[in-house]
Parts: sequence; C-alpha cells; structure tokens
Amino acid sequence: MEKQKLPNATAVLVLGILSILTCCCWGIIGLALGIVALVLAKKDTQLYTENPELYTGYSNISTGKILAIIGIVLSAITLLVNIYFYAVVGEQGMKEFQENLIEKIKYEQENQ
Repeated sequence: MEKQKLPNATAVLVLGILSILTCCCWGIIGLALGIVALVLAKKDTQLYTENPELYTGYSNISTGKILAIIGIVLSAITLLVNIYFYAVVGEQGMKEFQENLIEKIKYEQENQ
C-alpha cells in the first residue's frame, strides 16, 4: 500500500508561518491562525499515531505546531501590550505618540 500525505500537513505549516507573520496585527489575527493550526495539528497527529506506516508529512505537522506556538505567544504579548497601552495611556495618548513619532522621523530624514 502506498503512503498518503497527512491531510492537513501543509495547512498546519502555512498557518503556523502566517501566525508569526500576522502577530503584529493587534495580536488577534495571529492568535486565531495559531489556534486553528494547533487544532488541525492535533487531528493529524492522532491520525498519524493510529497508523504511522500509512502516512507521510509528520515533520510538517511538528514544524507547523512549533511555529503556531511561537505565533500564539507573540500574538498574546502584542495583544496584552495593546490592551495595556489603551488602558494606561488611552486612545488620545496613542494618537499623540504616533504623531510625535512621525514628526521625529520626518525631522531626522530632512537633516540627513
């Protein structure tokens, strides 16, 4: 019998990578993608452990799982930092900080 590729191996890997790449989008997108990747990885891991001789691609599952965990941690940190800044500084303070930062960058570019 020919070995089959695990059904969600590529999806778990892609979602794990995307969870890291999107962790800076307020933390929510990366968190969601990482959780979906872990759920799909769990299903495929159970499938693989039942019949390991029938499937290939388990390395993609384990790599995607690690990337998803990293993405979840980074996204959770980003989300907590954003919540903290909104609670402490407020929306107006965040806008003023952003405006000051943009002015500083423009000033430095003009003086180079």
